[in-house]
Amino acid sequence: MTSFFTDLAQQYVDGEWRPGKGSWDIIDFNPYSGEKLASITVATADEVDQAYRAAERTQPEWADTNPYARRAVLEKALRVVEEREDEIGEAIVAELGGTRLKAGFELHLAKEFLREAAQLTLRSTGQILPSPTEGKENRVYRLPVGVVGVISPFNFPFLLSLKSVAPALALGNAVVLKPHQNTPICGGTLIAKVFEEAGLPAGLLNVVVTDIAEIGDSLLEHPVPQVISFTGSDRIGRHVARVCAAQLKRAVLELGGNSALIVLDDADVDYAVDAAVFSRYIHQGQVCMAANRILVDRAVEREFTEKFVAKVASLRVGDPADPATHIGPLISSSQADAVSKLVDETVAAGATALLHGRAEGNVVSPSVLTGLAADAPVLQQEIFGPVALLVPFDGEDEAVRIANDTPYGLSGAVHTGNIERGVRVGQRIRTGMIHINDGTVHDEPIVPFGGEKNSGLGRLNGESMLEAFTTQKWISVQHGRSQFPF
Repeated sequence: MTSFFTDLAQQYVDGEWRPGKGSWDIIDFNPYSGEKLASITVATADEVDQAYRAAERTQPEWADTNPYARRAVLEKALRVVEEREDEIGEAIVAELGGTRLKAGFELHLAKEFLREAAQLTLRSTGQILPSPTEGKENRVYRLPVGVVGVISPFNFPFLLSLKSVAPALALGNAVVLKPHQNTPICGGTLIAKVFEEAGLPAGLLNVVVTDIAEIGDSLLEHPVPQVISFTGSDRIGRHVARVCAAQLKRAVLELGGNSALIVLDDADVDYAVDAAVFSRYIHQGQVCMAANRILVDRAVEREFTEKFVAKVASLRVGDPADPATHIGPLISSSQADAVSKLVDETVAAGATALLHGRAEGNVVSPSVLTGLAADAPVLQQEIFGPVALLVPFDGEDEAVRIANDTPYGLSGAVHTGNIERGVRVGQRIRTGMIHINDGTVHDEPIVPFGGEKNSGLGRLNGESMLEAFTTQKWISVQHGRSQFPF
């Protein structure tokens, strides 16, 4: 596995694998064992410029390429992933501490998104619209935006990089990808290797492994990219939005969440427990859609709480490489420390810890907190760790009020014995996505994925990819002669 990482520990610019020219290295660690996986010298602002210029130079020919030929490249990329699935899964376990269950989940979705991207090549269609002017024909063409900058996160790096890179390429664009510093391989250079093996022409996909400390905002401010697709925290997302707005660039922002899973009084409690445990603790809670807050009607609070705590206590914590492990490490020691500190502070402020997780290295065992004050700060924030907050309520109206009492609005779930009741409640909750009688963590290739409020701008997936990565051009044709007033 070590050679896998060292072989990919380079920059990928204009079809060339080469070391960065920065003055320092990003060290890629296994967050569970602490093993050094690779060392990558960072790219400079000049190398970012080279990457964008390569993308700019090669994109027009790619846009003119027959869409069936573009589809063939995407289909070959899918075959490459399928052929190397075991190796990629091992890399996900090693680089980001994903359990084997999580690695399988990520790879399954990545393949589905590649299949959808391949079909997207044929869906960039135009229109002919009527005109009130005699003899005029209005043609509306849908064209690639040109060059797309993609910035991906550490939690699902392979999937979430592909999720923007693949459709952007499919629609005739070129891409410059910057992965998160904690996952430079799975979120960055591995993607480049997949497309290189798939026969993507050189220069269309460039990967720069770097940091804002080295390049500042050059990735965002560069004049070449017309769209920046960013997935990450709302704090950084706000900065991306400000810079893009100043440059009059389109920003597609998939940001954080503080999702509520609501258990109504007529819910199947056992099933709701299973959904809530998965929704909170998948990938150690490092998921933007995770159920931070679990809202339970007082009529079923006692039964739900007992069963929920018992199931959480049974989760196996430890080595993500062990197939029996449910909860592995957080991405870094700073994240593990932050989560532990948050739990301790919340308990000190008066909350009750039904389970109080402890940190051993980067592995933090699960916490379950209840008895929170209505104005507890922890209820307003995204917790990227294995911490569940149980909040009781009386009736639907209070559940909706509590669910909406957050600056975020990404995902959510409602559990009830009456599906239409659940839909009515879901419609009152201001989120981009909500699921009835299911978990909060879902993603599918053809549904619009995105959030409200601080959870982002724009949508991805399906037809939304056309809005994200193409532009429209109106060309009118006058077959007769227009009459002019002078």
